[in-house]
Amino acid sequence: MDSELLAELAAEACDDRKANNIKLIKVDEVTSLADWMVFAGGFSDVQVRAIARSVEDKLNEKANRIPIRKEGINEAKWALLDYGELIVHVLQPSERNHYSLEAFWSNGKIHNYPLPKKDVK
Repeated sequence: MDSELLAELAAEACDDRKANNIKLIKVDEVTSLADWMVFAGGFSDVQVRAIARSVEDKLNEKANRIPIRKEGINEAKWALLDYGELIVHVLQPSERNHYSLEAFWSNGKIHNYPLPKKDVK
């Protein structure tokens, strides 16, 4: 499965748990850390955990992938799931505003979710 499809699955999983302001950023031309980053907002510790769990479950089920590393799940102010070519950040509003990661990675190509439908020819 290519990294773009993996990012789209992660964004869908975030949306399944009512994450807000979902953004996908293609960063492969600006860093070697990953190809894509997905950012999503949750309004409470419980919602951040639920979103992160949804991403884990969907990527495991649909792509047979588990994160290489997970951070912040217990505190749930900012959860990070690292899949190698994809890094998923789930943040509460205060953390998202404070760290402003989307601005940091703004040299990448930013896509708002939902993504436009691709033309099938």
